Amino acid sequence: MKTRFCLLFLLTIGFGLLQAQSNKLVPIFDGKTLAGWRTFQNKPSDSWKVVGGLLYGNGLNKGNHADLITEAEYENFKLVFDWKISKGGNSGLLYMVNEQSDASFHSGPEYQLLDDQGYPEKIENWQKTGANYAMQAPAMDATLPAGKWNHTVIIVNRGRVEHWLNGKRVVEYELWSDAWNKAKAAGKWKDYPQYGMSKKGHIAIQDHGGDIWMRNIKIQEL
Repeated sequence: MKTRFCLLFLLTIGFGLLQAQSNKLVPIFDGKTLAGWRTFQNKPSDSWKVVGGLLYGNGLNKGNHADLITEAEYENFKLVFDWKISKGGNSGLLYMVNEQSDASFHSGPEYQLLDDQGYPEKIENWQKTGANYAMQAPAMDATLPAGKWNHTVIIVNRGRVEHWLNGKRVVEYELWSDAWNKAKAAGKWKDYPQYGMSKKGHIAIQDHGGDIWMRNIKIQEL
């Protein structure tokens, strides 16, 4: 009886430890290398490197350009990271990306990363930082200026998506809902059948005409 109790106790502890580990944020950028990352469709790129412990995207280089994606794919998750962007810079963090189309944004919803104040062209609300690009505009301006560190949280959980910026929830929506389908059919993505349709996919960082720095990139699978 005592042996059975001890075995049950150890199994309970073991299950608890496994559950606790699964609930932790896990780094997906080690601050030293690009291990765990590669370019979209393995295209050549001169944009991505690690500098001073930061992931640096040089979107203004005169060489080859390609988005950077995780080797792993994710379905339900909480993603957190810090980022700052150059003056006038433009980038984005995409999720649920597949590689069946010519570009990551053809399939993956995009958390917009932009210098809202210094961007040289007029921008619509759905282009501003924190937006679900070309779908849902941010509810408020929670940005810090170009060159300052911002903190982002993205939660995707069984179709429910939340975008957080510097402690403020700026976007929330339901993938594949009637409202989402209506917005897709009426906007930019109506001619992109794969947009937002993957249940699981890569995380991608856009190489798009500006410098961007990232750190503390972590994920928790839900």
